[in-house]
Amino acid sequence: MRPEIAELPKAEVIDVGALAAAYAAGEVDLICVLGPTASGKTRYAVSLARQIGDCEIISADSRQVYRGMDIGTGKDLAEYGEIPYHLIDILPAGEKYNVYRFQQDFLAAYQDIRKRGRIPILCGGTGLYITAVTCAYDWTESVPLSKRKELAGGANGTTADPGAHGDLSPKGLPQRPFFIGTLVTREERNARIDRRLDERLAGGMVEEIRGLLESGVPAATLLSYGLEYRYVTLYLQGELSYEEMRARLAIAIHQFAKRQMTWCRGMERGGIRIHWTNV
Repeated sequence: MRPEIAELPKAEVIDVGALAAAYAAGEVDLICVLGPTASGKTRYAVSLARQIGDCEIISADSRQVYRGMDIGTGKDLAEYGEIPYHLIDILPAGEKYNVYRFQQDFLAAYQDIRKRGRIPILCGGTGLYITAVTCAYDWTESVPLSKRKELAGGANGTTADPGAHGDLSPKGLPQRPFFIGTLVTREERNARIDRRLDERLAGGMVEEIRGLLESGVPAATLLSYGLEYRYVTLYLQGELSYEEMRARLAIAIHQFAKRQMTWCRGMERGGIRIHWTNV
């Protein structure tokens, strides 16, 4: 018997003028654009930044922090145009990075943007990174070591409980975020994933990952990055045929998008309101 598919959240129209006014009045101190992969987050965040004006985007993507990992992570830097962005290409591929470091890097970028009188927009699909800076995870000794390890999550940053909060709010993190979710149907999302995957494969993704291996990034590290880096590395190691790699990777990305959506709904169950909008 086929399991029931959960209903999509109801879409609303975002009143950009009212949102900008709420930020100016101090009712909002961060705009956060989130959603599953291939739902149009970056495009929407850039459009929103242009409509509001004086905005800068902070990426919340656990793999886009790495230089040389462009096609596989879908950086699409040309989409940003004149809009400044942060926390992309800040580390060499292969260096260890985690949610604690992201929280610190986010805090520095966030405070700098605010100090200069500009508006920060957090954009990404790594759920743990988003909740780490909007739900006040505490990484100090007030939280047991076992809990900190749990919150650190895996390579894709979606392993901890989205409803888990730290005991104390790290000083300076946003307190009044406004969440916007990018909404597409499952059918359209999966079609976009498949189309985008074929475009990336045709655009040199295999060659990009081969180059990372040849530059000295260990295969085990690339495998740990998951999705594109895992399956293409397995192909390059001769463990999968090209056809097997493409088929299994497409399935894995579909499943990942579903987990991302589940994470977002978990945030809602934890009391966070996400304003879903069609893109």
